[in-house]
Amino acid sequence: MSLSKNHIKLITSLSKKKYRQKHKLFVVEGVKVVQEFLNSSYELEIVFSTDTDFSSTNKFIEVTDQELKKISSLKNPNKVLAIFKIPNQINPIMGGLILVLDSINDPGNLGTIIRLCDWFGIEQLVCSNETVDCFNSKVVQASMGSLTRVAISYLDLKKYLQNASVPIFVADMDGLDVYKTKLPDSALLVLGNEANGISDEIKQLVTTKITIPRFGAIQQTESLNVATASAILLSEFRR
Repeated sequence: MSLSKNHIKLITSLSKKKYRQKHKLFVVEGVKVVQEFLNSSYELEIVFSTDTDFSSTNKFIEVTDQELKKISSLKNPNKVLAIFKIPNQINPIMGGLILVLDSINDPGNLGTIIRLCDWFGIEQLVCSNETVDCFNSKVVQASMGSLTRVAISYLDLKKYLQNASVPIFVADMDGLDVYKTKLPDSALLVLGNEANGISDEIKQLVTTKITIPRFGAIQQTESLNVATASAILLSEFRR
């Protein structure tokens, strides 16, 4: 079997969320990341590669460098592009530390946050329906395979938080100093939109506001990048 026009059409369409949802498929690129997904519970649909190391599967199609460049979204394609099936969403279980995202828009930020969850042992990530799709190719690339180890749920955040049985913490500039606050093992940690922060209706459901204090002499920096804030806060919760 060789690369066909239908393959190209499908791969191109998967750059849009509505077609990913329609076909229940998403694209993964690069040797390391594709290998992570192949070694996980994700189900492979088809793999295109210039490298015959991936030929052990019967869903393999060998392509030339030129063909790979034609179907890749990367400036410098790395040997392989694969299509995997989007699994059914699993409802999150209340318990332990869960990270909650309110309308995160940037794919790079979400990908980095997924990697941070993997690093700090956060097994569940809850996202508002307005948060960028975790199967967006830029998110998949930025997460570097961590998507295979973090369960991600998209849901109505207000309803989810209203039914919370653990304390709800939110990152807020007017919150308590995180370095002086006693943090529980089981909690929901909510982080907000890059530009607007936490929405007002979510703020009303919060138990405790926490902040990362500024140490600069002038203190004119407005805020931290949401992924940077995630790293600091998760580190404090895990201490």
